[in-house]
Amino acid sequence: MKATTLFQLALLGLLLCAAPLARADEEAAGEEAAPAPDTSYDGFSQSELESMQAKTETMEFQAEVNRLMDIIINSLYSNREIFIRELISNASDALDKIRFEALQDKDAMGDVPLEIRIKYDEDAKTLTISDSGVGMSKEDLVKNLGTVAKSGTTDFVEKAASGADSLSLIGQFGVGFYSVYLVSDEVTVVSKKNGNDQHVWKSSANQTFSVAPDPRGDTLQRGTSVTLKLKEDAEEYLNPENLETLIKKYSQFIQFPIYLYTHKTVTKEVPIEEEKPEDEEETSDEDKEGEDDLEVADEDDEEKDDKPKTKTVSEKVWEWKHINTNKPIWTRKPSDIEEKEYTDFYKALTKDTEDPLEYSHFSAEGEISFKSILYVPKKAPHGYYDNYYKKSTALKLYVRKVLISEEFEDFMPRYLGFIRGVVDSEDLPLNVSRETLQQSKVLRVMSKKLTRKAIAMLKKMAEECEDDEDEDDEDEEGEDETEKECKYDSFYAEFGKSLKLGIIEDSTNKKKLSKLVRFETSKSEGKLISLQEYVENMPESQEHIYYITGESKDAVKDSPFIERLNRKGIEVVYMVDPLDEYVINSIPEFDGVRLMSVTKEDLEFTQSEAAKEKEKKLKEEFKGFSEWLKGKLGSKVSKVEVSNRLAQSPCILVTSKYGWSANMERIMKAQTLGNADSQPWMKASKILEINPNHPLIQELKTRSEENEGDEKLQSSVDLLFETAMLSSGFPVSDPKLFASNIHSVIAQTLGVDSLEVQLEEEEPLEAEEEEEEEEEEDGDDEEETEKSGDKDEL
Repeated sequence: MKATTLFQLALLGLLLCAAPLARADEEAAGEEAAPAPDTSYDGFSQSELESMQAKTETMEFQAEVNRLMDIIINSLYSNREIFIRELISNASDALDKIRFEALQDKDAMGDVPLEIRIKYDEDAKTLTISDSGVGMSKEDLVKNLGTVAKSGTTDFVEKAASGADSLSLIGQFGVGFYSVYLVSDEVTVVSKKNGNDQHVWKSSANQTFSVAPDPRGDTLQRGTSVTLKLKEDAEEYLNPENLETLIKKYSQFIQFPIYLYTHKTVTKEVPIEEEKPEDEEETSDEDKEGEDDLEVADEDDEEKDDKPKTKTVSEKVWEWKHINTNKPIWTRKPSDIEEKEYTDFYKALTKDTEDPLEYSHFSAEGEISFKSILYVPKKAPHGYYDNYYKKSTALKLYVRKVLISEEFEDFMPRYLGFIRGVVDSEDLPLNVSRETLQQSKVLRVMSKKLTRKAIAMLKKMAEECEDDEDEDDEDEEGEDETEKECKYDSFYAEFGKSLKLGIIEDSTNKKKLSKLVRFETSKSEGKLISLQEYVENMPESQEHIYYITGESKDAVKDSPFIERLNRKGIEVVYMVDPLDEYVINSIPEFDGVRLMSVTKEDLEFTQSEAAKEKEKKLKEEFKGFSEWLKGKLGSKVSKVEVSNRLAQSPCILVTSKYGWSANMERIMKAQTLGNADSQPWMKASKILEINPNHPLIQELKTRSEENEGDEKLQSSVDLLFETAMLSSGFPVSDPKLFASNIHSVIAQTLGVDSLEVQLEEEEPLEAEEEEEEEEEEDGDDEEETEKSGDKDEL
């Protein structure tokens, strides 16, 4: 019995020891049985990788790759997203090459369509760009993708690091391709060339790269596929929206179709499977009794019951989406392009919802050849002049239809920053990164041509507007005729300031621009006219263009400065924009006719000899009064003269010929960060001009002659001077004195003897504060007394 028991215990111990071993064997067997992944990230199965590994040739980079990568990442490219531009540009070049070969060999292209396809894999974190271009053989892969490792690369590295040299072809050193290492850790290139086997090139930007035949055979038919294993911080390029945005930004005008493999979510109705309950077959006695009853049901209800019940489900559908649907119309002849095509292209380029006002499509030949389309938008962007000195993104630069820069300012002067459009050149010199242009004579030549074309486009708009007006003047019969909207008027309302800024900033083109600016005048009846039209309307005897500057049209149209000119029928230009003061300094004359300010001294206009003689006599007659008046005003004015510009006003203040006007002084004082006191020599030197025919001046002259020392006349002189300050555009020098004089005049009119107010005696605020302090002190004393009493009791 004991032996049996011992045997059973020993057997049980063996079983317990064997169980863990059995479980370990089962787990090991399970691990061996676990299915291996079918393919690697770049589409090769395990067996294909093993087969390829056996035939792989590994080569060492001879160049200082680490240093080169550092230069590429930190020096050549300012934005790493351009890798997508470089790969698409390379694909486009390959497609161009196969199309060129097809001109000599018709069978070279075959049935493979010329296209570029881009596919991403979120799980494997890969991005693949494929093309059906010329492809590369094994030798081409080593030569083209390994060019950066040639013996002369050290010289290239030195030049690229110094930034001294500019290269005309980015692919010459393979640097465009190597921009992929900005976003990827490993790159796999599969390529197939006509008449050659398909090969695989791999590199991880380390000291080696490998080339091997593709064990899968000819899967591409022809072309190249580049697969990037993206870095962790570059997974944003797996987002289809980001990819589509980048493709449209840099490569939307590539002539070959670009397809992006993306997905969309669709909804559809699916039937709901209903399970019949078991109790449905059993009928109760009450149901049987009701069988004989007449059943009445609506037909609609029956139809509803017959329809199967469905539910809405969402499903992800993958498809190839054509991205670059917009075509580069600037490469075609203008005669072959319809108006609607220009408009649609403008909206696609600028994302503007309105049609452009005008456009200009042209080609330039010569030292540098380029094509361009320039547009004038209908509306100015919000806050356009607030951001006037910021970078402009209106004109986009393309080289061979690939976007190089959308913030290139040197093509167009700042005042034409509102011009939208594209500039495309086939032979524009670029540096190695495709991002920076050579600052050379070529660039200056292009800038001059573009500026000249832009101004010519604006001039054409202005001339069309003038022609329309001439036609309207000839045909004034039809009552049903609708007035044509002048495009240039709409343009000037939005961008008129830009032309004035151009006159100030661009000395080369200021004469052309001066013919494009528009102003209201005393005879234009609210309409804007050009200086050219003003000159054409001038009488033969008129020698100057007269203008007045001021804060607003209402302030200048009834100004005392133009009283005499209005009576003589002389047209006066209203310049009420603050920029006009600066414009006048840049164009002192127009077409040989001098511009003359009516607010400054020495106003000249044609007069008869009799009028000149009469004016001379008046100056002699009022010479003594002018000196007396100057003595009363002291340093407030530099001198007092008899005026030749006043008709109804008693006096006015004009400024010296070469100093600031009253309006300019107001503008300088209003500058947020300006300091008008820093330029005291430019401040307006005031000259009081008096009207010898005005009753107030004549009476004041008479009284001053009767009693020169009469102190009562001083207040009249002060009041007259202050009113002249206001009507001339100057602020009142002493508001308190001015108000006091006005109150005295009102008092005399109303018969009030005294302006002093009888005030009641006010209680001083300090006495109340002293009483409050005394009350607080009394309260404190009482508290202390109570506390001391409590202590005594204790």
